[in-house]
Amino acid sequence: MTLDFDKYAGTGNKVVRLLADDLQTSREKAGRILTAVLHSLRHRLTVQESFQLMAQLPMALKAVYVDGWKYKEPFRRIHHVDEFLDEIRMEDGKTADYDFGNNEEAKKTVTAVFRTLNLFVSEGEVKDIIAVLPAELKEFVRGALGEKRMVL
Repeated sequence: MTLDFDKYAGTGNKVVRLLADDLQTSREKAGRILTAVLHSLRHRLTVQESFQLMAQLPMALKAVYVDGWKYKEPFRRIHHVDEFLDEIRMEDGKTADYDFGNNEEAKKTVTAVFRTLNLFVSEGEVKDIIAVLPAELKEFVRGALGEKRMVL
């Protein structure tokens, strides 16, 4: 069997392109944003929950998700949306102000990431992830996804 990494890269590029289009920004910026949000989300999930989410992600996003992961560290208890946004900015590093702006802009940006991921993760897994989030984050993610589920 021949390994064909082009198809994995194609799907990963599709995710970044969809996010960039949604945010009306460059693919480079969309990639940084996606990485920061995925890494911040994994800090909030247990290892088991992370594995369940990774099982649903396209292969290229699995690589992004696990890059630099120290899974033996305890997951971080984040209870408020502003704490989650701070975590995302910390993950993004020096470009955080440019990529996320103020909290209102950051919420719009993170909402776009969740909308994009929603296209690639099953409804059941989305519900499982939401179920383990604290109340304020649950409300934020539900608001980001809306009532309707889009499927490609």
